[in-house]
Amino acid sequence: MAISLASLQHGGIDKPPRILIYGVSGIGKTSFAAAAPAPVVIQTEDGLGTLKVPAFPLAKSFQDVLDALASLATEAHEFKTLAVDSLDWLEPLIWQHVCQANGWKSIEDPGYGKGYVEATNLWRDYIDAINYLRDTIGMTIIQIAHTNIRRFDSPQSEPYDRYEIKLHKGASALVQEHSDIVLFANYRVATTKSEVGFKKEVRRAIGSGERILHTEERPAFLAKNRYGMPDAIPAPTAQEAWNNVAAAVPFFSPQQ
Repeated sequence: MAISLASLQHGGIDKPPRILIYGVSGIGKTSFAAAAPAPVVIQTEDGLGTLKVPAFPLAKSFQDVLDALASLATEAHEFKTLAVDSLDWLEPLIWQHVCQANGWKSIEDPGYGKGYVEATNLWRDYIDAINYLRDTIGMTIIQIAHTNIRRFDSPQSEPYDRYEIKLHKGASALVQEHSDIVLFANYRVATTKSEVGFKKEVRRAIGSGERILHTEERPAFLAKNRYGMPDAIPAPTAQEAWNNVAAAVPFFSPQQ
């Protein structure tokens, strides 16, 4: 394709968002995805419960996942949202595929992190496929993940613990890079002090069960967005959570 000044684009193109949502157990991550427009789910874990949403059969291999993505790319359908539930159950399928292809017993077999490097190549194949669905088919992408609490060695302060996505660090960085929104779902927590005698105080966590979606990174967790969202979005129900997120995304709410 010839490139010239005539090919300049003025302003961004409003595409469907690529959303990554992770958080504590039972917070409603899958319900959030089910509240999006016309969803279909690729299951790598049996996590739908009683949710009534179209879903592919439980994937038993990475090829099953690729086949499901290919069907959405090549067959006629009316789905508008793809949910992948979940990334941390997709990762063992990728490792299994890599090990079978190379004759390894485990992803650690080749040593020096080489297994994880090979796995990253398959993650790129997966990301290329979901990006195609977003860019060409016009589907919103929602990827679901669980959390780990890991030590973070900050160059600016003493080490501290933080919530992170439950993936190998290379895969985690890659899926974050290819996400427009990374949401950390948690309950709002406050602390209170009380005296226990002998001039000593203890701090206790208290909470009302209020659900929050965090959209900007803080020392305690990873998060990001490319839409200038508020740093915390109320999520009292899955549908309200989805509505509050969609309201900030130009694809769903074009600016006049």
